[in-house]
Amino acid sequence: MRIVVALGGNALLRRGDRPDAAVQRENAERVVTALAALAHDHELVITHGNGPQIGLLAVESAADPALSTPYPLDVLGAGTQGMIGALLARALHNALPGRPVVTLVTHTVVRADDPAFAHPTKDVGRALARHRGRRTGVDATPPRRVVPSPSPRGIVEIATVRELLDGGSLVICAGGGGVPVTVDQGTGALTGVEAIVDKDLTAALLAEELKADFLLVLTDVPCVYERFGTADQKPLPDAGPARLRRARLPEDTMGPKAEAAARFVERTGGLAAIGALDAAYEIVHGRSGTLVRPDLDGG
Repeated sequence: MRIVVALGGNALLRRGDRPDAAVQRENAERVVTALAALAHDHELVITHGNGPQIGLLAVESAADPALSTPYPLDVLGAGTQGMIGALLARALHNALPGRPVVTLVTHTVVRADDPAFAHPTKDVGRALARHRGRRTGVDATPPRRVVPSPSPRGIVEIATVRELLDGGSLVICAGGGGVPVTVDQGTGALTGVEAIVDKDLTAALLAEELKADFLLVLTDVPCVYERFGTADQKPLPDAGPARLRRARLPEDTMGPKAEAAARFVERTGGLAAIGALDAAYEIVHGRSGTLVRPDLDGG
């Protein structure tokens, strides 16, 4: 079975962790421990969040007196793909001797006229501030920065990812939603843009284009909860896309994960699931998490 695994932004930096390299190395090993059993039996493509990491790099870039202007987000996003990808690749190499592991920096195509550019929603640095125990705001240092989050339309390197998979490699790609680019319709030239693409929606598109059998969205909660945060919240063990969208999920946390799962199931007829990282094997085998199935769409 071909599985696309979408790791949450908390995979390498859990709540309360310091954003140190040593901490992220240790957490990368934890991630690989959770995924190793799946990697033995299935084709895996791994994508990941980068919220704390890109926040850290953006803050450092903005404060560096040697720079005339801060590094743009597309460049910083590429840097986080390499950094996080290297940590995961080394841990996977050590856990799965003889299995080829490749980290590929990938670009995600967005439309220049996407409405998101007129309505920025993504907070850069908020995740880092949360991990360090402080909030960002207009009077904070560094100041809060909100950037657009356009919809992913394509993945430039998808043919290369497919070739690597077909050759037996375990592939890490599309981290942080991929490097956002627009495409010149006349020349095909790529131009980086100041934006952050939602990582879960990119994972759904990646799984669709790779004809994956399963989209596995891993986070820090055991499943999706209907009416989350209220007195009558309850776990949702399985659902169709329509039921999942009716679950009143927080737009800045579980909402995008649920939408990604719903899109993949609707467009492909495959299976998706959302659950806790440490239960990855059990989720795929139907013993944990929330399973999203096309035959439950009316449920």
